[in-house]
Amino acid sequence: MRICFYAPFKPLGHPNPSGDLIIATGLYDFLVSRGHQVLIASKLRSRWIYLKPWRFPEIVTEHINTAKRIREFAPDLWLTYHCYYKSPDLLGPGLCKKFNIPYCIFQGIYSTKQRRRLKGKIGFYLNRHGLLQADKLFSNRKIDLKNLKRIIPVDRLSYIKPGIFPESFCFDKSARERMRKSWQIKDEPVILSAAMFRPDVKTQGITWMIKALAKLASDHIPFKLVIAGDGSERETLVKLAEKLLPNRVIFAGRIAREKMYQFYSGGDFFVFPGIRESLGMVFLEAQSCGLPIIAFDNGGIPEVVKQDKTAFLTPPFDDEAFCGAIKQLLQNTKQRNTMGQAAAEHIRVNHDLHQNYLSFEKVLMNYV
Repeated sequence: MRICFYAPFKPLGHPNPSGDLIIATGLYDFLVSRGHQVLIASKLRSRWIYLKPWRFPEIVTEHINTAKRIREFAPDLWLTYHCYYKSPDLLGPGLCKKFNIPYCIFQGIYSTKQRRRLKGKIGFYLNRHGLLQADKLFSNRKIDLKNLKRIIPVDRLSYIKPGIFPESFCFDKSARERMRKSWQIKDEPVILSAAMFRPDVKTQGITWMIKALAKLASDHIPFKLVIAGDGSERETLVKLAEKLLPNRVIFAGRIAREKMYQFYSGGDFFVFPGIRESLGMVFLEAQSCGLPIIAFDNGGIPEVVKQDKTAFLTPPFDDEAFCGAIKQLLQNTKQRNTMGQAAAEHIRVNHDLHQNYLSFEKVLMNYV
């Protein structure tokens, strides 16, 4: 297939890492690996662009330039990754109609509450227009699929399980030894966590977790917490950790994704609240490396773990339940190992994108 690929929320190659960028890149790489010719149709980032009138000429110019690319490339279809009220697809619907190209969307999101909010109202209707124009929509979250069914016929919708490419996230015994030596770990269990330290729910989650763990530390339960990540809130988090968990927290800094398997290999289980987390790639990656998960029972997290088998999900902000789950794994090596083995198997059976994207590809080819 000859495919025009467009990611309006965050174009491929964007410097700021995120789960959305990882999924978009993985989708693009999969299609290329399968022998399809994939053209990045545009790098126009449409996030809140409809509230920035000084950028309107840019939309017009990009529309013209993308039309030229379509004429030269002669695609079989157009595939947009991730559009919603903040970042509607302002190119695909019109251009596909003009050139009579099938218009497909992977991870389109529909939420009616935005039409009642002044800031998001325009974006809501622009995004709704694009969703209604689509010949086919794919979703990797069940809640998004449910919401799309409110306006899209079921035969135009498909669910694709979220996942990763597991071969990039395998337990490495030698890496475990190196990591634990560099962290100066003796015999105590190691709790891992990872997030970008942005001034949003990511930092809020790390902050809440540190405060919760301080209660376990006061009971003299041995553990070390190692956190991967960086960002503007690093100093605030370091000060909090020094105050509440002295000599127990190691900030490992930002780690390239291709080296994260080494980080995961050094730990005993993975903890991150994941406040309103849409999916959480870290939960998939950590499980793939054989780590049990402890997180909040919210957002898309329940879709990527198996409660009581590979993870303990607790009610959001219930510190008693959260600490209880952590304490249970800290004090039970056998259970950690059993859940870790189940976690690695769970990813390879249910969340291997090599398999999951084959069904996506098969459906996509029906529109050529």
